[in-house]
Amino acid sequence: MAEQYYLVIIGGGPAGYEAAFFAAKNGRKTALVENRELGGTCLNRGCIPTKTILHSTSLYQELAESEAMGITVKEAAVSLEKVQSRKREVLENLRGGIALRMKKARVSVFQGTGVIEDAHTVKVGEELLTAEHILICTGSSPAVPPVPGMDLPGVMNSDALLENREKIDRLLIIGGGVIGLEFASLYRQLGTEVVIVEMLERILANMDREFSQSLKVSLKKRGVEIHTGARVLAVREGAQGELICRIGEKEAEIDLSADRILVAAGRRANTAGLFARGAEPAGERGILLVDQYGQTSIPGIYAAGDVTGGIQLAHVAAAEAVNAVCHMLGKAPKKNMAAVPSCVYTSPEIASVGMTADEAKAGNVAVRTAKYPMSANGKTLLSGGERGFIKVVAEKETGKILGAQLMCERATDLIAVFTEAIVNGLTVGQMSEAIFAHPTFSEGIGEVLELLTDEA
Repeated sequence: MAEQYYLVIIGGGPAGYEAAFFAAKNGRKTALVENRELGGTCLNRGCIPTKTILHSTSLYQELAESEAMGITVKEAAVSLEKVQSRKREVLENLRGGIALRMKKARVSVFQGTGVIEDAHTVKVGEELLTAEHILICTGSSPAVPPVPGMDLPGVMNSDALLENREKIDRLLIIGGGVIGLEFASLYRQLGTEVVIVEMLERILANMDREFSQSLKVSLKKRGVEIHTGARVLAVREGAQGELICRIGEKEAEIDLSADRILVAAGRRANTAGLFARGAEPAGERGILLVDQYGQTSIPGIYAAGDVTGGIQLAHVAAAEAVNAVCHMLGKAPKKNMAAVPSCVYTSPEIASVGMTADEAKAGNVAVRTAKYPMSANGKTLLSGGERGFIKVVAEKETGKILGAQLMCERATDLIAVFTEAIVNGLTVGQMSEAIFAHPTFSEGIGEVLELLTDEA
């Protein structure tokens, strides 16, 4: 006999486990199906391992540059084996924490591949699980562009490169988005020669233009070679065993050599084999189509996160999943999706939320803006931080905060202040009432708000 649940979730990443905890908290019998490790891509092959390694390489770079701070370190060295070991410990601890929470919440966890038989049945191996609702949180995987040579040894996706234990002298990265740029920062900190090839006209093309310009300058200053508006035509092996990447740039064809090539040119939704014949909801090119509540074309089947083709961020997936459970329960959405922060863990960090000045102009929204240079911030100077800025966009008439763009130390933490402001409809005046401690990076927020107040 099939086990009966209120909710069966397929996928144990941030969307899946947060939805499971939320449903269980609301007293609903819940099951979660995962065919790999708990935590999904974010914990095991994405956000957490990348940032863990970046933390190690950032420390190494600080040691290399510590003489300017009055500290001399002799013969600092990196052991990629030990870096990987530390990464493994971090992941194991976090996975263990999720498993413990599952147990305490009394969520049933099934190890295996879930196949949706119909609107209320999921098959895991030989076991059948029935439920009032099904939530699909299967995420995405690295996409491989249709370019000759992508299957050559040494051409890697982000999953494979995260496991690397060997020194790479020269790394070529296909893709100038968030994933590509974080790996560029990571490997440049290790002393690797890094080359970025981006098909669009600028790196970080989906973010504020000033981010692209400033980060390009910063990366080039550190020795990163960047080719934008460039198409990858083919990859082949060279005479000495190296990889040769041929690109088309400005009507010319150029050969670039590298020891390894990282393909960071997008991701594809994980929907292959997910449905039994006749049980498929509406979709486009493997992406599941959902309504504002996360429900697919089949009532009772919901989806959240990368598999729906939206913004590919772990916190977005988790919020969408929780809101989907809210709809199942007949509740209003718990998470406000109007203010979604985006973060890039380069050096310096980048973070953005809400509307940019360009978007306001395109939408005929009257705004006032201000930018504060973090080179004037005491904490930035004393800690040897790179130059950066905090920009804020506010509605002209009301002063309501509409957006913020930060490129500075701890930007990924500071952005939460503006996210909270947008969600709660705060104005520049209301935010300016707060006292920001001295000396802190957050003082920059107070300074940019004062500039906006002066402009009012």
